[in-house]
Amino acid sequence: MAKKQKKVGIDQIHMQNAIKTLAANIRFASVDDPIRSIVVTSSVPNEGKTTVAISLAEAIASSGSSVLLLECDMRRRSIANSLGIHARSGVYSVLCGQTALADAMVATGTRGMYFLDSEPHIPNPDVLLSSKRFRKMVDAALDSFDYVIFDTPPLSAFVDAAVLSTVADGTLLVVGQNVVRRDELASSHAQLEKAGANLIGAVMNLCKSEKSEYYTEYYSRGGDDSNAPAAPVNAPTSQAVSKPSSPRPVARKASRTAGAPRQAAPAQQNPAAAQGLKPIPQTSAKIAPDTTAQFIASIQPGSKK
Repeated sequence: MAKKQKKVGIDQIHMQNAIKTLAANIRFASVDDPIRSIVVTSSVPNEGKTTVAISLAEAIASSGSSVLLLECDMRRRSIANSLGIHARSGVYSVLCGQTALADAMVATGTRGMYFLDSEPHIPNPDVLLSSKRFRKMVDAALDSFDYVIFDTPPLSAFVDAAVLSTVADGTLLVVGQNVVRRDELASSHAQLEKAGANLIGAVMNLCKSEKSEYYTEYYSRGGDDSNAPAAPVNAPTSQAVSKPSSPRPVARKASRTAGAPRQAAPAQQNPAAAQGLKPIPQTSAKIAPDTTAQFIASIQPGSKK
């Protein structure tokens, strides 16, 4: 039993490090034009896209940035149950003008991470996601948050993710090992390309950890504190940090000057306003071996397995 719990702890460490690496790769994907709004989708159900979306939002918030997680899988909502929170209002109320965005979103257990739920049984979600009101709501969210993450339905079932990919800065395609077939994955990639999505990467999920035995031993064995220096007798006691009066981040009105460093506190940051959507240039340049397109091309029918 103890060995099983130990293995679970190691797997959690691997998962956390993988998500932190994913968040760092997103930050470094485009330095001049940062990717701040991200669509998370998959080809078929049960590939773990919602888990990836939640974990990515938590990792970004833990790094000191503010993030808003949107429930855009309006036909099969699951984020609220996963987070264990309940919202009185959702996306539809905000778009109808019945509720302000600041009143509809709720705080999560992770500091700097907020959640905007979706009402059930919304008619024609794809039309709603492509509306001008939804784009304005996203722009307003980016004025208050450093990042906005959308959890969307699978591409094989609905077109919502492809529609929303034209609104967001980038799209992540979650690939569940031994869950999705090659032809389904290739079809999803073609659908995103046809929509003009900025596919920034594929996230392999539900796969066996390939960390080396030295990595596992390093974290499972623990350190030797027998020779550690003793704490000073008159060490100052830590004081609890008081919570801000308002649980929601205040919208930033002033734009951050280009080249100026970001501040540590998310509520005091002044990121640049969201730029207009730009079509992805079609070039004939060679594809780098580590790009998502090359990864998809490698699994096309007729390629070597």
